[in-house]
Amino acid sequence: MWRGAAAGVCSQIASSSRGGLFTSSGAISSSLLAPKFLSSIAGNDALRKRSLFSAPFSSTAVESPIAPLPHLRNPLVGFVLSENLAKIGGTARHFGRCYWELSKAKLSLLVVATSGAGFVLGSGTVIDLTGLCCTCAGTMAVAAAANSLNQVFEVKNDAKMKRTRNRPLPSGRLSVPHAVAWASMVGLSGTALLAAKTNDLSAGLAASNLALYAFIYTPLKQIHPVNTWVGAVVGAIPPLLGWAAAAGEISANSFILPAALYFWQIPHFMALAYFCRSDYAAGGFKMFSLNDASGWRTSLVSLRNALYLLPVGYLAYHWGLTGGWFAVESTILTAGMTLAAASFAVERTPAKARRMFHASLLYLPIFMSVLLVHRLPHRATVNAAEDEYRIEGWNINSSQIEETKPRQRAHKDDRPMPPVAYASAAPFPFLPAPVYAS
Repeated sequence: MWRGAAAGVCSQIASSSRGGLFTSSGAISSSLLAPKFLSSIAGNDALRKRSLFSAPFSSTAVESPIAPLPHLRNPLVGFVLSENLAKIGGTARHFGRCYWELSKAKLSLLVVATSGAGFVLGSGTVIDLTGLCCTCAGTMAVAAAANSLNQVFEVKNDAKMKRTRNRPLPSGRLSVPHAVAWASMVGLSGTALLAAKTNDLSAGLAASNLALYAFIYTPLKQIHPVNTWVGAVVGAIPPLLGWAAAAGEISANSFILPAALYFWQIPHFMALAYFCRSDYAAGGFKMFSLNDASGWRTSLVSLRNALYLLPVGYLAYHWGLTGGWFAVESTILTAGMTLAAASFAVERTPAKARRMFHASLLYLPIFMSVLLVHRLPHRATVNAAEDEYRIEGWNINSSQIEETKPRQRAHKDDRPMPPVAYASAAPFPFLPAPVYAS
């Protein structure tokens, strides 16, 4: 029903653009910039209000064309608006890119993945999706704050390294006070979110890990090679944070994934520090590989920590965290990473170090995926949920209770087993299983 009005507007815009907007010389008519232009806007507004509120509701009143607004047919106004919108879009892209690089977003997403895996492992038969999302969001914010503060403290060192000289602070795309304000805002927001939506234990772990990374690990990189081991502790805390957010406590089996992350990080960063030795030396960092010209000690440390990953799968099965197949699959996976570390120990070259680095990048996502596939519900969380339902007067479905009984019977005996008990399970089913006296 507005076709008549639209046609009238288009015809008047076309006619005025041919005759009234431009002078004979092609310049824009100055009458558009006069006060008459503003008064015409007000007049058109009043005309619209009268036609909408005073005219009777009929098809004739609706079909009557409305006079076009002069500022809509002014090309100068459209040009200014489009230019301002382009500037706003460019500024938003600039700061978005700077915040992305300042937060080391890819590394922060890896931290979020480990925290989310810890949350799932610490959950019962039902996973709280809202709590999982809040835990991941809070972890992302705290990790972004820690990485931003790391770059604030290392701005001079990053300017000397080829790998990091184009970051926002060394390149001058962002100021240091701006980066500090960004880190403070996201760090406080993430910690507050964890405290409000999960529990104080997870928020305390997040705040402690931020302080450990930004104020201990970062300056230690320029003081002593022990920084690699301190950094491994920092990387092992996020899955513990996720477990605490789900279960509200920390138990012995909550350290399975943190232990795996700790031992995984040593060969991962040893390989990185070896094939980037010249870059780290130029930046003034005290890495372990810089005092090892032959690479012999660096390769042995990598191989030793890769071997420490072998019993993790069996411990996860013994402590009731996963099923038995996880022990088999994690052993095969760890054997592949160990072979890459052994190859680096035999031939200590940057190419072999890079190969071990890539093997470690492949190891972690597969390890966590297999761990989550074979995970068993955390018994303490299941029992706490059952108690909560009983207190609130709810009746738990008997099928849900029966579903958890086989898993509980399978792990009800928590006494330590002799080494032959592990050999009697897969992948060695041909050995006789030990008989325990009741």
